[in-house]
Amino acid sequence: MNKVYPDARSALDGLLFDGMLIASGGFGLCGIPELLIAAIREAGTKDLTVASNNAGVDGFGLGVLLETRQVRKMMSSYVGENAEFMRQYLSGELELEFNPQGTLAERMRAGGAGIPGFYTKTGVGTVVAEGKEHKDFDGQTYILERGIVADLSIVKAWKADPTGNLVFRKTARNFNVPAATCGKVCVVEVEEIVPAGSLDPDTIHLPGIYVHRLIQGPHEKRIEQRTVRKREAAPAAATGSEV
Repeated sequence: MNKVYPDARSALDGLLFDGMLIASGGFGLCGIPELLIAAIREAGTKDLTVASNNAGVDGFGLGVLLETRQVRKMMSSYVGENAEFMRQYLSGELELEFNPQGTLAERMRAGGAGIPGFYTKTGVGTVVAEGKEHKDFDGQTYILERGIVADLSIVKAWKADPTGNLVFRKTARNFNVPAATCGKVCVVEVEEIVPAGSLDPDTIHLPGIYVHRLIQGPHEKRIEQRTVRKREAAPAAATGSEV
């Protein structure tokens, strides 16, 4: 089975439809599937529900799908950094299912593991718990959270072999692994495709059984917020007696 496709558009061919649920990997702008997001924008698929840690920023990442009004609902744990997200939500144009960060990751993981739901203490007594089943275990109250099974997963990895075995780099591993597992179909973009057998089996973060289609391409890797230290002043010039 050939999993390698020439570009994002061809890798998504036949998979997109209006009203679908997409699980998208990444944390802020780290490890986001930017090429696949751009291809979804180009395809014009609308009324999307997107499960993702965040919605990108204005003009980049999932933010480009908000600009074109292709997203109907976000299932997210962090909703800062995006003025258009805030505007659409406050005006009632965008639905938001807010999730604590660990809960969102576990919902994806559970969906990928075939677990329909799980109980957690996180969110008890807050708006997160409204309308959800409550159950007591050992004197503690928990709420039921449902696993997420997406129509499509889009993720970004560092390296892959042609069979789809994936290696992520540092923080980019974040939500990409659970997002990849919870999709009925998983499409991955990577920085480099290496020959089969060249990856150390002990370093593979996600086995190729989860990956259906694969592309390689250049990535912008935009930094969400750049923080730098002020440059220290140069030492005073030496006097003649010290030379």
